[in-house]
Amino acid sequence: MNKLSKKWQERLDLLDIAFQPILNMHTGKIYAVEALLRNFRDVGFKSIFEVFDTAYSENVLFAFDIALREKTFKKFTTIQNYEEIKLFYNLDNRLFEMEDFSGGNTNKILKKLNIKKENICFEISERHEISNNSSMERVLTHYRDENFFVAIDDFGTGYSGYKLFFDSTPDIIKIDRYFLQDINKSMKKQLMLRSITNLAVQFGIQVLAEGVETKAELLVCKEIGCHLVQGYLVQHPTQQVLEIQKEYEHVQTILQSSKRGNSNTNSIENHIQKIDPLYKKQTMSEVVTYFKKHKDREIVPILNNKDEPLGVFYEKQIKEYIYSPFGISLLNNGTSINSKLKNFIEPCSHVDINNDINTIIELFSNNPVSTGIIITVNSKYYGFLSARAIISMMNEENLIVARDQNPLTKLPGNRMIQKYIADIEQSDNSYVLCYFDLDNFKAFNDVYGFRNGDRVIHLFADIMRKNLPSDFLKAHIGGDDFFIANKIIDNSKMCLNYIQQVISIFIKNVQEFYTDEDKKRGYIICKNREGIVQNFPMLTVSASILITNQKRKRNNFSNVLNEILALQKKVAKTDPNHIAVSSIL
Repeated sequence: MNKLSKKWQERLDLLDIAFQPILNMHTGKIYAVEALLRNFRDVGFKSIFEVFDTAYSENVLFAFDIALREKTFKKFTTIQNYEEIKLFYNLDNRLFEMEDFSGGNTNKILKKLNIKKENICFEISERHEISNNSSMERVLTHYRDENFFVAIDDFGTGYSGYKLFFDSTPDIIKIDRYFLQDINKSMKKQLMLRSITNLAVQFGIQVLAEGVETKAELLVCKEIGCHLVQGYLVQHPTQQVLEIQKEYEHVQTILQSSKRGNSNTNSIENHIQKIDPLYKKQTMSEVVTYFKKHKDREIVPILNNKDEPLGVFYEKQIKEYIYSPFGISLLNNGTSINSKLKNFIEPCSHVDINNDINTIIELFSNNPVSTGIIITVNSKYYGFLSARAIISMMNEENLIVARDQNPLTKLPGNRMIQKYIADIEQSDNSYVLCYFDLDNFKAFNDVYGFRNGDRVIHLFADIMRKNLPSDFLKAHIGGDDFFIANKIIDNSKMCLNYIQQVISIFIKNVQEFYTDEDKKRGYIICKNREGIVQNFPMLTVSASILITNQKRKRNNFSNVLNEILALQKKVAKTDPNHIAVSSIL
């Protein structure tokens, strides 16, 4: 081991380690802790960065890091059930620039403290990539070759992240807090996170939402498909290891409340194949034996010692060896790279069983060569969803939608609306529900004909599709009546803004369906229901809006809902903004 100077050893003795938990996004159970340096001001440094910058400038960075690594690992072993979780340890990319750098030091520490390699995840960031000649790729590759888990920190803020996706493929990426702050209020951030998550999952990479501070941010990250979560909402970093919990009940309560009335898990369960996995440490001769035993199997998931999925192995990968003169001897040769299963592992998407079916279908659809998706429970292998099974799920979902789809607008109809309302009855969340009614539509139909009336209906449906986020239910009751609803994650103001936007866009765009004469006059002339000629205003749309309270009474909810929306419909038509809003307690 490298020796530290007395000055640096004294500094190390005063420094301490805090741990911040990292949870499974779907269960609220602990997955890992990140180690963070503390007491640095007690030894004369203004920041953590200054500690490492000084060590680098004094050419003791590697020796200091190894000593700090051992101190951190040792404290990690004092956490209850540390054997079941991972430790995230931040690496300085400049370690490789030190003259005393050498390999194998981490393995010695692990052996001394009786910690398994699978418990360690090294975090790498781009902090020194521009100002120095350090290489993230070199560091990442070094520790990947040593069979350690590797995470890219602050993903999305640097320049090399996507290149590392291709060249080295980390196990985990940590999305920078910048992209997650108030993500529930920014469709742009949601789109970016969804794109990053979809790409990562295709490579078999887990996505960690870092710095989550609010319930709203947590639920958006979960809906998008992130695997892990870390931040003040879960717990602040703590130097007291007894404060680290196995499960975080306040997070579980938030997650459970978002799943009420959801039969999603059972639907996925019905399609999962319980394929016996292989392990990374197994030999290729064992792989050959496996496929001889399972002759109808074309794919097998590969796991590490903690039953976490690493990827898949395809049966076709060994055929070229089995049927060649020297193939079997190459597979059985312990010194050949072809004898090690880890060299044949192919990336495969893996998601938690609690993910929404539509999220799973989306992830599958984004990868045209995918053969399926590995399903996990609390980050451990559970089963496999084949491409055929996912296509079957897609067909089932499409049939459900098609049975209730409005033939004119292709939007969901009354059956989906009733199902959504039934789910709301069982949920502890708050919702915004809105009934749209086109004003003066009959008069327009009488003057301009049913074909133009259908075009106006199409126009309003398209405006809803384009201007309401994907998580809104957008439905067509029939005729000129529409319905939308959405769960309130943060506050109802944003939902109301979307509704007002839909109304404004429709009132502006529908003008194009009138003749120049009618537009100039500002109204149309036709007979009313009693046959009397009357002036009718131009088409507008009214919105009857109901906000359901989180702690509302659930008795006769559907009947109360319909009564309120119907009563408010008349009020909305006379309101200057075409909106009537109330709340149900």
